[in-house]
Amino acid sequence: MSVAIGQGAPMRAVDIAVRLPTVTVADPVVKAVQLMAVGRLPGLVVVDDAGRPVAVLPGSQVLRLSIPAAYQDDPMLSRTVDESSADGFWRELGGLTVGDCLPRPVARPLTLTEDATLLEIAALMARGRSPLIAVVGADRELTGVITLDRLLTSLAVAGLEDQPPG
Repeated sequence: MSVAIGQGAPMRAVDIAVRLPTVTVADPVVKAVQLMAVGRLPGLVVVDDAGRPVAVLPGSQVLRLSIPAAYQDDPMLSRTVDESSADGFWRELGGLTVGDCLPRPVARPLTLTEDATLLEIAALMARGRSPLIAVVGADRELTGVITLDRLLTSLAVAGLEDQPPG
């Protein structure tokens, strides 16, 4: 898959990466949830003080921590809880940090350099089963993020450019 843009140059990670909000392990998880909700993001890249990616916080992990295990294990039990009681589960997130919500052990984030091709990005995303790839510069500092949605859109648009007219 040698997807090109413009004059035949292959599309690279730097071409489709976007700047997205990040969080640190010390940030309140409520901040992370708000960023994910407002940005319609499947998760967030967690960075250290130098701006290097250290983890990915998937939205599904926050959701898992907000719902007591008994309700996750027994769907019928979930039907017995009214909405006001269920809202209490969300309020319990208030005291948690992003670090509290990371899966254990903390998995290293999936990263690629800015010159990675779309095929490399797609292969890593599929292999790692992650909806986010962190794009890093030479100093390993985060320069952008590629979401699954962004990758699929880029592949679809680039694929249309490869089609002969008519």
